[in-house]
This record gives sequence, C-alpha cells and structure tokens, in this order.
Amino acid sequence: MSHTLGIRQAQKQKTRQAFLDAALVLLEEQSLSSLGLREVTRAVGVAPTAFYRHFPSIAELGVTLVDEALRGVHPMVGPTVSAANGSEERIGRAVELIDRLVRAFPAHVRFIARERHGGVQPVREAIRDQLARFTGEVKAELALDRESEGWSDDDLTMLAHLYVDQMLITAQLFLEALEAPQGEWERVTHLAVRQLRLITLGSRHWLDQGTPAGP
Repeated sequence: MSHTLGIRQAQKQKTRQAFLDAALVLLEEQSLSSLGLREVTRAVGVAPTAFYRHFPSIAELGVTLVDEALRGVHPMVGPTVSAANGSEERIGRAVELIDRLVRAFPAHVRFIARERHGGVQPVREAIRDQLARFTGEVKAELALDRESEGWSDDDLTMLAHLYVDQMLITAQLFLEALEAPQGEWERVTHLAVRQLRLITLGSRHWLDQGTPAGP
C-alpha cells in the first residue's frame, strides 16, 4: 500500500511541476494576468479540472513560481555579500552571481522582472516579500563590515535595499544582453561593476557630514 501511495505522490508532484514548467514557457510571451487556465492545462495535456488538484488559482501558481525562482538564491547571498577580502571582491562576486543566474534561468528571471510590478497582487506581494528577505540578508552582512560602524539600523536597511535594487537592474540588463549583439554582455558587466562601486564609494562618506538617520 505504501508503495502505491509513493507512486501516486510522485506522479502528483510530476504533474504539479509540469504545470509550473508549462506556465513558465507560456509566460515568456505574456504576463501572468493574461494567462488562462485552459492554456496551461492544454500545454500539460490534462483536463482543466485537473489544475485545481494542484493549485487553487493561476495567482497561486504564480506565487509558487516566485518561490521556485528565488528560494535557491538565498543561501548564496551571505557568501556573495561577505566583506571578506574587501568591497571590490564583494562587487565582483555579486555581478558574477547575477551573470550565472541569468544565463542558467533566464525564464525565471524574466518572470520576476515582469511580475514585480505586474497586475496580480498576490504575486507582487510574494516578490516584495522575497526582496525584503534579500535586503535583510544583505543588511546582516553589511552590519559585520567595519565600514558600517556608526550606521543606524534604518541607514543599513537603506544601503542594503540599494544593493538589492541595483542587482535587480543588472539582472534585467543581462536579460536584454542575451538577445543583443556580441559585446553587449561585457558592456553590462562593466557597467554593473561601476554602478555597484558608486554605491560602495558613496556609502563610505555617508556619515562624513553628520548625515541624519531620519528623512
């Protein structure tokens, strides 16, 4: 009996993943708000009613895609942003991480970039929550940096948010470079390094003039 249940569970998981994979392919050409349930089930080759055995709605499928796209990145944040060996190495590691993710998972990155400000509220909120978690992880590493001595908690959060936002911008530029002429990828890499360096250099002088912590 347990063997039969195991087979059924494996098949259920396989079908669930098929829905996610099919949706991701369809979302290469459209937004989640325009994606129809019948489109997804047709792509998987099952009846529309089968969808509800796995997801209560297309929006919930989108939330699951957000988790699938971003949960594996969290363990990489600490080692990437660590201040060990200096800020230049930190910048290099950050750009290299984005490079690898865009090359390996372009559809997932494109989905996040499009739906971050898209029309499906639960998905926007899921992305927002994931980005807030990234900001917290970056902030925790920045707090260990000697250059952050004397910074308020709010200011550290703001700096972490700047880094996360800039990494998202870089990911979008790399996505565009996938389809661009040869040499564009190198240009984006160079630009990303310079932009992150600008944030880093600016942060070193944040307290020079007695910058207030509040607005």
